Amino acid sequence: MVHVASTPLLALRGICKRFGVVWALSDVELEIHAGEVVALVGDNGAGKSTLVKVITGAGPADEGMIEWNGRPVRISRPRDAQSLGITSVYQDLALCETLDVVGNLFLGHEIGRSGVLDEVAMERRARELDLLDTLSLRIPSVRVPVASLSAGQRQTVAIARALLSEPKMLILDEPTAALGVRQTTHFLDLIDGLRERGLGVLLVSHNLGDVKAVADHVAVLHLGRNNGFFSVPTTSQEQIVSSITGATDNAVTHRAVRAWEGAV
Repeated sequence: MVHVASTPLLALRGICKRFGVVWALSDVELEIHAGEVVALVGDNGAGKSTLVKVITGAGPADEGMIEWNGRPVRISRPRDAQSLGITSVYQDLALCETLDVVGNLFLGHEIGRSGVLDEVAMERRARELDLLDTLSLRIPSVRVPVASLSAGQRQTVAIARALLSEPKMLILDEPTAALGVRQTTHFLDLIDGLRERGLGVLLVSHNLGDVKAVADHVAVLHLGRNNGFFSVPTTSQEQIVSSITGATDNAVTHRAVRAWEGAV
């Protein structure tokens, strides 16, 4: 069991983001602690992607404050987020299929001299950080092309690459969308391992089954605003779906739950 510090690793205070006359985010609050998995959920257009862009510096907030380990910081570009220790794995994974596993791990951060790659040094570095063993990457060799790997193995390679920079917080965007049942189970175990390592994890997902299985808390966005922050063990799926849809009538809530269950 990982001890969760009282001071949040990341705290968003009154975050607002506007596109022309449209307010995509209005006074959004969010806290993520080290050693904690927070799921960010909401219907399409709720503002999840916009909030992720605020955190990663891809789309800075127009108003509000961001705190990192209790002190105010400014994240106005991706480099700012990376320097704090925030990294992301997006749904498209951004892997190069013609390169092998080691080549993808170090893509853009290759080790070498005078323009010549040091393949041995890169493989040694990956093994020193225990990435491949820790993530239980079951492949015949780290030298096989990524194109030959399954969807779950590719997902693991993308996360291993993100961990190469030894981040403090990891954002996972719809990580199980392309995975089968067995691969999803393995992936959720992997997220548990990240929590045990003391990382703060923001899990963006439409799959409430995954959320209930692995998240500590759920933050709900509805039409660009906070609409609930719940402890997973003590909150029913009906309560979460009700907040996602903004439903207040019980019959509407039950229909919404069935629709969400059918969607995932």
